[in-house]
Order: sequence, then C-alpha cells, then structure tokens
Amino acid sequence: MAEFRWVDAPVPAGMKITQVYAVTLDREGRVMLRREKTPDGRIRYSLAGGRPEPFDRGMEDTCRREVLEAVNTEIETPVCIGYQQVDEENGTPAYAQVRMAALIREIGIKKPDPDNGRIYDRLMVSAEKAAELLNWGDVGTAQVMKARDTICQKYGIRYTGKPDEWV
Repeated sequence: MAEFRWVDAPVPAGMKITQVYAVTLDREGRVMLRREKTPDGRIRYSLAGGRPEPFDRGMEDTCRREVLEAVNTEIETPVCIGYQQVDEENGTPAYAQVRMAALIREIGIKKPDPDNGRIYDRLMVSAEKAAELLNWGDVGTAQVMKARDTICQKYGIRYTGKPDEWV
C-alpha cells in the first residue's frame, strides 16, 4: 500500500512530479473548489489540477494550464506550497504530488475540460469550509491554510467573510 507524506518544502531536484494541483483564491480570500458527481452519484469536491505534459515549462506552466482547462480560470503566478511524497513501497523511487497556491485573475464561463469533456461546477468558499469539503484530514487542512496564508500575505488580502458562491 502506498505511503503518503506531506512535505512543507520545495520538491527536491530530480524527484519525479506526477501531478500539480492548485488551491486558488479570490480577492476576498475564498477558495475555489471543483464539484463533480461520481459515477455512483455521490458529490465530490476537489482542486483543479492534473498531470505535467512534456510541453509544460515547469510546475507553474502545468498549474496555469490545468486550472484553465479544468475550471476555465486564469490565475496569477502560482507559488509552490509543498508536495505529497508518495512511496509505492515497491522499490520504485518516491514521487511528488505538488500543491500550489494562486490568486484568481479571471473566472471564465463554464466549459468542458478538454481531457474528459466534463463540465465542473465551481464553488467559492472559506478556506475552512474548503478543507472540510475536500475531506483530506489534517494534511489537507494544512495545505489549504498554507495556501490561504501565502496568497493573502503576498497580495495583502483579508478574508471578508463573503458568503459561499457558485461561479
């Protein structure tokens, strides 16, 4: 069984990166979550992101492209907040699942994700509610709060308490 460990640091040089996901925030300090129905009809919330492609020029490129593809949202320069180190415990080298934080520049109309044709609902919520809806436990909460703190500090944003909003 794979072992996951949150690392609050940059990805070491040479470590394979298999995914880049972003905690994206608006100027009110709210987090955008992607909502989808699973094949069995349950509702699942997630972050926008995906796999690096050979043409990406690094994690920032992957992050921008994936957020645009999945939720048609443009972001400012993303910041790496850490990664999950995944050890498959089968003798292969551990790899990284990167988490980034970014300020939303513009939210476009909902449209199909070019990878799978699905159109995702988008919900803006407080960081606390985002952590709850993601349901990733203490590690997920730490990721969301670090992203919020990083972006709010970088852009001088204060959480306004604006209500949840479908966008």
